[in-house]
Amino acid sequence: MSDRIIALFAETTLFGISILNLLLALAVAIVTFLVARAAISFVLRRVRRWSEHDGVLSQVLAKVLAGTSNFLLLLASLLVGLSMLDLPERWLTRVGSLWFVVAALQIGLWANRAIGLGLSRYFTRHSSSGLNQGSALATLSAWGARVLLWSVVLLAMLSNLGVNITAFVASLGVGGIAVALAVQNILGDLFASLSIAVDKPFEVGDFIVIGPLAGTVEHVGLKTTRIRSLGGEQIVMANASMISSTIQNYKRLQERRIVFEFGLSYDTPTEAVKKAPAIVEEAIKAQDQVRFDRAHLRGFGKEALEFECVYIVKDPGYNLYMDIQQAINFHLLERFSKIGAQFAVPVRAIKVTALPEEARTQGQGRGSLGIRGA
Repeated sequence: MSDRIIALFAETTLFGISILNLLLALAVAIVTFLVARAAISFVLRRVRRWSEHDGVLSQVLAKVLAGTSNFLLLLASLLVGLSMLDLPERWLTRVGSLWFVVAALQIGLWANRAIGLGLSRYFTRHSSSGLNQGSALATLSAWGARVLLWSVVLLAMLSNLGVNITAFVASLGVGGIAVALAVQNILGDLFASLSIAVDKPFEVGDFIVIGPLAGTVEHVGLKTTRIRSLGGEQIVMANASMISSTIQNYKRLQERRIVFEFGLSYDTPTEAVKKAPAIVEEAIKAQDQVRFDRAHLRGFGKEALEFECVYIVKDPGYNLYMDIQQAINFHLLERFSKIGAQFAVPVRAIKVTALPEEARTQGQGRGSLGIRGA
């Protein structure tokens, strides 16, 4: 009975191939898929076990192997089964081309995952404060690497399938030039974001000043950078405009050098003027987190004796600087009042050379008229 069934399957054909051969090819495909899946699972378990002790490389390898496509594995198993059939020559050539396509796609998937994991680990390791400050560079790098990878895979598959890729590549080059000209402003911002990520003139969280704009950097994107201003509103600025401007980064200020000036009236006694630099030094040194530099009578101005004083605040905080300067000002007011030193007040003298007839008549007998105004 079984011999008759086997003979029936051997004599019955489908598309010129016996049913027996088709069943044999299907069985080979199923067995190949199960064996390949079991082998990958075994290797994956071993690699994961190694990754617990051997570090980063084995961990990346485990995640790459975990990205094996079951669909492509099944397709490869079917191709193994087809190789068991007595196919015409033209079909054998197509099966060989499909082998290359399946292998290229699977290698592309592995490489794509490896690129993503590698770049993610690299930028995480080289970021500051545990944050990925180079997000723009990471995004551009990952995007560029993946585009290059899949372009190579696609061109290799087309070439293997018999497509003339020379003309295709030339067309892509011409089209790329046309697209680049059409979106040159966008590309300018993209390359500007790459420059920001590499050179790092500022990072997320830095307080920067660009011309009249000031605020804290919230996000550095591929085209724009978002800044939260002191007023609370969000400022969105093109990256190309930012790197073409002068940027003041106050987050990287380690010490704040302060130069302040004041003037004493010419009516101030000489002894009090001589004591002024020592009083300023005393006022500065009385403050915490401050290093005194100098205090001098700089010169004789038109309206006052001009003093210039310099000190260093060891902490860059602006509010701390203002508190220290306020305390110094209070100290100077108190000490100068005790020694009779007077701060200069701008005074303007007005000389009247001519008066109307009525005013001149009323002013007869009173002498000349002088007006001083502050």
